[in-house]
Amino acid sequence: MSTRLRIVFAGTPAFAVPALNALATSGHDICGVYTQPDRPAGRGRRLVASEVKERALALGLAIEQPQSLKAAESAARLCALAPDVMIVVAYGLILPQAILDIPRLGCFNIHASLLPRWRGAAPIQHAILAGDRSTGITIMRMTAGLDAGPIVAQRELPVDEDATAGALQGALADLGAPLMVDTLDLIATGRALMREQNSGEATYAPKISRADARIRWTEPAAVIARRVRAYDPWPGAETSWRGEQLKIWRAAVRAGRPGAQAGEVLGADSTGIEIACGTGSLALLTLQLPGKKRVGAADFVHAHTLAGERLT
Repeated sequence: MSTRLRIVFAGTPAFAVPALNALATSGHDICGVYTQPDRPAGRGRRLVASEVKERALALGLAIEQPQSLKAAESAARLCALAPDVMIVVAYGLILPQAILDIPRLGCFNIHASLLPRWRGAAPIQHAILAGDRSTGITIMRMTAGLDAGPIVAQRELPVDEDATAGALQGALADLGAPLMVDTLDLIATGRALMREQNSGEATYAPKISRADARIRWTEPAAVIARRVRAYDPWPGAETSWRGEQLKIWRAAVRAGRPGAQAGEVLGADSTGIEIACGTGSLALLTLQLPGKKRVGAADFVHAHTLAGERLT
């Protein structure tokens, strides 16, 4: 590194922590960390700090937690930090143009896809849902458009056929952190090359909701299997059994049986609970009932009789 920059970092979940760690040891100066306000969580609804806040506190960094960045006061506070650059990783708040204009060299985002594919809030989940064989990290200079700014750097990552969203998130976070540091040095010395995105190739990854995770057994088994992986760890793919919610955490595609009704239990033993789908069948390998721990198929079958039943 030849030029020391004043950095403002903005991020909230665990996905952003590796980048914060990498920047903290990069030789640049992190003059402030922005993260979302503490949120109530758990049965007691006590306020819980974000993973980025916890790490920033451990690093002894100054923290800002505005409810919004739209007020004039927010721009004034950021101006007072005199940042050269702002690094944004899954922050969760919109940066208005007044904020984007403050850092001398601009605002840069670590995005978990190979833009312009999967612009939006949930690129990891949508890559799995679509059956993408690869994804990656994009370092992008931020503009007012949704993930539409010019690309500064990209790095590709294969998607394992059994990868969950949680596992892929961890791998991408670890990939993006050193890429951001390398790219920042190019930005600092004016050597960064930026290319505009082809908006005609853009696809979108809207935010995931609990309703999205509801299994539709009329879909092909391969599609449902991707849903199981995409919604792990949150919100968890789910179905109904005997009027109760049943979450599915691991599953495998099987050939199925012609003429079976979607959702029908075709067999249940220690190797899996086989459920008929629109095409093929799905063997449920790890399941969870409300208030219970996750269990393997062998333990579930030992405790429950499923012959002749149907999931809905």
